[in-house]
Formats: sequence, C-alpha cells, structure tokens
Amino acid sequence: MELLPALKGVARAGAGTNNIPIDKCSEKGIVVFNTPGANANAVKELTIAGLLLASRDIVGGINWVAANKDDENIAKTAEKEKKNFAGVEIMGKTLGVIGLGAIGIKVANAAERLGMNVMGYDPYISVDAAWNLSRNVKHVTDLDEIYSQCDYITIHVPLNAETKNFINKETLAKCKDGVRILNFSRAGLVNSADM
Repeated sequence: MELLPALKGVARAGAGTNNIPIDKCSEKGIVVFNTPGANANAVKELTIAGLLLASRDIVGGINWVAANKDDENIAKTAEKEKKNFAGVEIMGKTLGVIGLGAIGIKVANAAERLGMNVMGYDPYISVDAAWNLSRNVKHVTDLDEIYSQCDYITIHVPLNAETKNFINKETLAKCKDGVRILNFSRAGLVNSADM
C-alpha cells in the first residue's frame, strides 16, 4: 500500500487495526486510531444470532420449507419432519466467552439473561469492564476450564501474534465433544484447517 504524502491520519470504525499498515504509518508520522466498542452491540447481536443458529437447524428448516412449499399435505409432512430441526435449547448450557472487552461483556450478559451458564476468560480485563459484567458470569483464569466445560465458546479478542490460530488442533482436543465455536472477531483466530 502506498501512503500519500498528504495523509495525516487513519481511523478504523471498530477495535481492530490489523488491516492498517501501522508500521508504515508510524514511520511517516501518520496517526492511527480506532473506535473500540463502537460496534459492540451490533457484534453482540450477531453473536447471539450465531449462537441460536448453531443450536437449532434454522437454515435447514428454512431450506426444507422452501423445498416443500408445494406439498398439499404440508401440515402433516411438517409434523413428521419437525423433529429433524429441533436442535438443542441454549438454556442451561454453558457458554465460554474468551475476551471480556466491550463485545465480550455484552455477549456474556445477554447469554446469562437467556438462561445460560456463562464462564468468562480475560487476563487483561479492566476494572471498568469488570463493573459492567454480570456477577453471575464465572470468571476463570485457566482456558482449559472453558475448553473442557463449555458447550459453546465465543472469541472476542484482537488478532495479533499471540492470538493467531488461538483455536487449533491442540485446543480443540481439550474441548467437549460437540462444542460449537463462534468467531465473530477475526478469521485468523481460528485455524480453519484444524477446525
């Protein structure tokens, strides 16, 4: 990327700056800033939607309805087939939230209000962030606890050298069978080949 001489600053609508050439900007004295939390509610809602999609075969149900829309006996057929799209309820299931920043806290609190048991991990949680977290969210200091006990795991951390391929063969081996991983952060956090 060639930076024009007149460029004074680069702003990112969101928390991540991994798509900005920070090194080049720093060399040229170009200010780079982000807006952490600006899209927190939107991402929380998408994560909760993903949680529900991962629990119920909603897309399969929609596709089934579309494929059977001309069935004259649709009510009877649907009665026979609905069990195939029941999925599992999220109430009473355990969600592990990795990263308790602006988004992770909103996801944790929303899931707790939906009747889920929620475990949160964040070694860098701020005092201000902690004040916004439901007291019913269990704070854990060992990721293995999340991997071994959670039915769902959602990741809300930045992508950097420390977090690249955060979910991989080794971490997946520690997870419960049937765990559902939700990544509404950055693609590089999950090793797709290992998944």
